[in-house]
Amino acid sequence: MPTLMHTNLPLPLFIRGKVRDSYELGDRLLIIATDRISAFDLVLPNGIPDKGFVLNQLSAFWFNQTKNLIPNHLVAVVDDGHSLDRYLPAASRFPYPSYLAGRSMIVKKVERLPIECVVRGYLAGSAWAEYQQSGTVSGLALPPGLKESQPLPRPMFTPTTKADTGHDQPLNMNDVKKLVGEAL
Repeated sequence: MPTLMHTNLPLPLFIRGKVRDSYELGDRLLIIATDRISAFDLVLPNGIPDKGFVLNQLSAFWFNQTKNLIPNHLVAVVDDGHSLDRYLPAASRFPYPSYLAGRSMIVKKVERLPIECVVRGYLAGSAWAEYQQSGTVSGLALPPGLKESQPLPRPMFTPTTKADTGHDQPLNMNDVKKLVGEAL
């Protein structure tokens, strides 16, 4: 099964992130979830078939589920070229590649919150490294003697910076409040 690792549409590229490619649509963006894999702030050389489709559908589901709790940027999930054409001037329309169906969304251009929200169920990755060094994860003390990759006593919210380049840095809740405000 093929993987979608890169896109090259006849639209101005806004940004190519670790797993998503975003294109300019005036006051909106076309965001395409690729099959690229990002782990430990690196993009791995091989993708997972249909990962982008699943990622996009999950994102759309949760944006729709929470839109009455907090406004978000989702305008529409793009299922085919006809749904994309509604957001393109006639002169900018192009044959829509079928492999993009379901893995694309139209969003409003908004100011991005500079935080990556991670909920952990297991003591792994950077959480394991921090625990080994200090007995904490995101500054919160955990019981001694935990093993790598074992389930955590309870799910943990472990926010980080959302770095465009380089490594994301851990944040505590006071850092988060300073960045996004008390209301969020």
